[in-house]
This record gives sequence, structure tokens and C-alpha cells, in this order.
Amino acid sequence: MRSNVPRGVAKNVFQVHGIDDNGEIAFNRALRRAQVLAFFERLEPCLVGIEACGASHHWARELIKLGHNVKLIPPAYVKPYVKRGKSDAVDAAAICEAVTRPTMRFVEVKTPEQQAILAVHRTRDLIVRQRTQTINMLRAQLAEFGLVLPQGVYHPLRFAKDCVDGEQPDLPKDAQEVVLDLCDELLFLHAKILRHSRHMTQIAKSEKRVALLRTIPGVGPIIASAIVATVGSGKQFNNGREFAAWLGLTPLNRSSGGKERLGHISKMGDQYIRRLLVLGMTSRIRSIRLEPEKFDPWFADILSRKPSRVAAVAMANKTARMIWAVLTRNEPYKVRTV
Repeated sequence: MRSNVPRGVAKNVFQVHGIDDNGEIAFNRALRRAQVLAFFERLEPCLVGIEACGASHHWARELIKLGHNVKLIPPAYVKPYVKRGKSDAVDAAAICEAVTRPTMRFVEVKTPEQQAILAVHRTRDLIVRQRTQTINMLRAQLAEFGLVLPQGVYHPLRFAKDCVDGEQPDLPKDAQEVVLDLCDELLFLHAKILRHSRHMTQIAKSEKRVALLRTIPGVGPIIASAIVATVGSGKQFNNGREFAAWLGLTPLNRSSGGKERLGHISKMGDQYIRRLLVLGMTSRIRSIRLEPEKFDPWFADILSRKPSRVAAVAMANKTARMIWAVLTRNEPYKVRTV
């Protein structure tokens, strides 16, 4: 039998809690960052549980190189095993108990390539939010002088380009300088978003699994690359519903006493991918209504029975299950028509 050595991950201090074959505590101590690898090199290959968090995938890869069997556990699944209070030692002991449960769900260890793709996505998402903030500030400043820009991203971008080209509105000098700075910042951020989007398209062309996901209607390079980078092969999920539930696209279940009660979707799950899927399905609704015969009849049916926003979430749920099937079967999607 091998020892179980779950551990908590931090930036500079690491708490390790180990038990032997009989379940007795072998050690529970803190390590500095420089001591971690040397400590695990002295141990025989064993089961190592790590709470999935920042840098956990890096440490998992390093410990796998040393011959250990590493499992990453979502923090929400560790919480029920915390006995009392909150400390690094108590958390490490909880991870130790959680990692040995036969029904525990684990996070697949990401490769450096997957994390690199996610870095592109996270950076682009940050810049999109910064662009939105800049647009809101520009709208607010212009509204103070009676200038109201139409809704959408296109109109502020066109206004910013005109201002930079010299077509500035009739404003006081100080206000003109502020508006010009905001316009410069807006165009700069928009150019960075376009550059990252092109980068994602290049990634989509070089990754086989991304190409397979792009055969699914409504799944473009951004959605496909984000999913492949986040879940990999998708085999950690037993079925498509588990994957959709992990994304937070399934309704809350409050059934009891044999009576089924389903509510709205929760805010749990991967918010980034969920948002991308819902936006992607929202953009498809108009096409499906115009030419329903070219799409899966299920989509046209849900649109005829439900409001657009509810239908978009239901379509995202359905698409998530398709994505799981394509990933696990490693074959392209085939469109069903009437």
C-alpha cells in the first residue's frame, strides 16, 4: 500500500498532510516553496491530492514527473470534509479525506499548451471588459454635453475614429482632451481584441479537437478553443448532461417526494464558457427562425414554445451535450434535418 499525501497549494507556503496505510497521520507540516519538490522526491510514489486552484496544474505536472499519482479536487467538493474552523492544516486534512472517496470527482490536469490557450482567452476577456468600461465612460462624458451615442459597440468605435481623424464635436477645450484620450484608448483596446481573436483563429486551425467542435452549428473558434483548453478530452464526464451541469446550464433540481420540481439555472459552473455558448446560440436564433428546415428540428420546436432568452439557454444546454459527444467519440457532428 502507498501513502496518501494530499496537500494545499499557496504562493509561498504549502501545507502537506500525509497518512499511512492504516490511516494514521504520518505528518502535517508547512513547507516553503523551495522545499516542495525536494520533499516529494524523498517519498515513494503515492496518491497526492491537490485542491484545484491557481498554479495547481503546474504542481500536478511536476509531481507526476516524480512518479506520484496526482488528483485535483474542486474546492467546493473539499468543503464538506472540513471538520471545524479554517486553517491550512485543517484544509489539508480535509483534502486528504476527500481524495480517497471512491465517488469523488476530479479535475483533469491541464497541459502547458492548454493553459497557454486559456491565457489568450482570459486576456481577451479582460480587454473586452476594459473596452466596455471605456465605452461607458465615453457615453457618460458625451451625455453631459447633450451628445448621445446609439447603443452597440459599432457607433462608439466609429465616433472614436472620427475624433482621432480630427472630426471632434463642439465641446469645451478641457472636455475635448478627455474625449480624445478616451477615443484613443477605445481604439487601442479594440485593436488588441481583434489581434487576440485572430490568434484564436490560428489556434483553431492547428488543433484537431477544435476543428471537430467547429463542425457543430453555432460553435466557432473562440468557443471551441476555450472548451478544448478547459476540459481536454471530456472523458472526465460520464455523459453529456454531466458536462452541461458542470457548465451551469442545467436547471436547479428541487424534486422531493416523487414530485419533480425544476427551477432556473444557477450561477455555478464555468461562467466564461457558459456565456460564450449562450451568446453563440442567441446569434443563431434569427437564422433558425428564417430557415428552420436547415437546422435540427429540436431547435425550431423550442423556439416556437419558449421566449428567446429561455430558448437560447436551452439550446446552449443541448449544444453542450453535442460538444461532449463529439469530444469523446472523436468524430465530427452530423446535422439532422427534417
